[in-house]
Amino acid sequence: MISLTDTQKIGMGLTGFGVFFLFFGMILFFDKALLAIGNVLFVAGLAFVIGLERTFRFFFQKHKMKATGFFLGGVFVVLVGWPLIGMIFEIYGFFLLFRGFFPVVVGFIRRVPVLGSLLNLPGIRSTT
Repeated sequence: MISLTDTQKIGMGLTGFGVFFLFFGMILFFDKALLAIGNVLFVAGLAFVIGLERTFRFFFQKHKMKATGFFLGGVFVVLVGWPLIGMIFEIYGFFLLFRGFFPVVVGFIRRVPVLGSLLNLPGIRSTT
């Protein structure tokens, strides 16, 4: 079992609440207040989980500058008051930033009992 420090536990909670507020803000027709809270909580939670220095190094690597620009630019646009455009930028930046993690996530989901059987169906297996 993975042991987490107290700071990492707080970060997991902040990240979870950030994802919840982002999801809830999108469901409520891109409510800018909920999306802004979700963005702040998500980024703060990420910094708590992996640390400030590693968060800075992750976002500001030379080959990830375009992705970071879109993601943080989207956060800024949401905070300014244009939630739909900001979320489009954020989602694009998020996929560019975390595209290296998606194969790991799919591999993990394949080992989950119900979801794994769905991902291993013939039509879906070839796309993932």
